[in-house]
Amino acid sequence: MMQKLRTIEMNRLSVEDFKQADKLPLIVVLDNVRSLHNVGSVFRTCDAFRVEAVYLCGITATPPHAEIHKTALGAEDSVAWHYFKTADEALEKLHESGVLVYSVEQAHESTSMEGLAVSPGQRYAVVLGNEVKGVQQSVVDASDGCLEIPQFGTKHSLNVSVAAGIVVWEFAKKMWLDAENTNF
Repeated sequence: MMQKLRTIEMNRLSVEDFKQADKLPLIVVLDNVRSLHNVGSVFRTCDAFRVEAVYLCGITATPPHAEIHKTALGAEDSVAWHYFKTADEALEKLHESGVLVYSVEQAHESTSMEGLAVSPGQRYAVVLGNEVKGVQQSVVDASDGCLEIPQFGTKHSLNVSVAAGIVVWEFAKKMWLDAENTNF
């Protein structure tokens, strides 16, 4: 019979150990995300995959906040985060640091997630946009490219936290699991 693991059996990192551990060279940028539950969910996903940082931009709320904590469950304490007045400012800083930036958006000439190719040693950032308007066009213009999640139903978009989970998983898979990186 299959028995669920108890929390103590999962050997999870402490917050201190998490901060010292190797990180997935990926930064998640939230561009004017309204829902505090979405922000908290993104933090939790970023903790699960040891993402380098979360950049919160524009109207996106920042910790500490009870509504973020409700879904982050403390991940807002483990994952590094920074606030920028605009996503354009965040992209400028990322590019100055040599980070390759992709907006997650349906756009002409976007790259489907399964076609994403990653390079060892390269740092990446993904920008996820507002729940209604998506990533701002100025941010798309400043990005190095757009990534698109294939969809086959009647809706044209996914919830921003769901999209973040898919995109972060794809980066983790390509950068750590497919590469058989032993640091993970």
